[in-house]
Amino acid sequence: MASSQGEGAKMALMEHATADILEAGLDEIRRSPAEEGTVRLIVRRPAENEREVLREGTLDCAEGLVGDTWPTRHSASTGEGPHPDRQLTLMNARLAALVAGGDDRWQLAGDQLYVDFDLSEDNVPAGTRLAIGSAVIELTEKPHTGCKKFAGRFGNEALRFVNSPAGRKLRLRGANARIVVAGTVCTGDVIRKITPMAPRPPR
Repeated sequence: MASSQGEGAKMALMEHATADILEAGLDEIRRSPAEEGTVRLIVRRPAENEREVLREGTLDCAEGLVGDTWPTRHSASTGEGPHPDRQLTLMNARLAALVAGGDDRWQLAGDQLYVDFDLSEDNVPAGTRLAIGSAVIELTEKPHTGCKKFAGRFGNEALRFVNSPAGRKLRLRGANARIVVAGTVCTGDVIRKITPMAPRPPR
């Protein structure tokens, strides 16, 4: 079952976090689980400025999160259809709580998966694969950075915070990914790093 709501009503209630509040929350974000975390929220975008909160979502290698607008989005980078390395975006749930407050406002960020998990470049560099529900995703090189929309929803201080050198290294604005194994993901599912197989010793 999904709940749907436009952005207007939620944005009207928004109180932006100050720079002091954001800095004070940084240590809590850094304490996010590094090996195995939890899916806190699943959101798809059925249309521009629309959000649907899902209990369960389907991740498809061709479509992304099924029902999301990603397949119809134009990529400024490629000049063609949707960018394959931006098929799915993840945001740290602790950061979402810090900038947005209650979890009914997290969806304004526009990401699809909100996870209690360390998304920093040091913990999960591009190419890292994550098992999430019954699917597998791979983090991509394409940076996910804050923009005017992010500032409009959460404030200019939040935009500066996520785009600071520390914010970029921690991927506070989020991480881009592509789906490599299709599957389903539910709220409360585990998200974990997949340990690559060790190379066989030479004979």
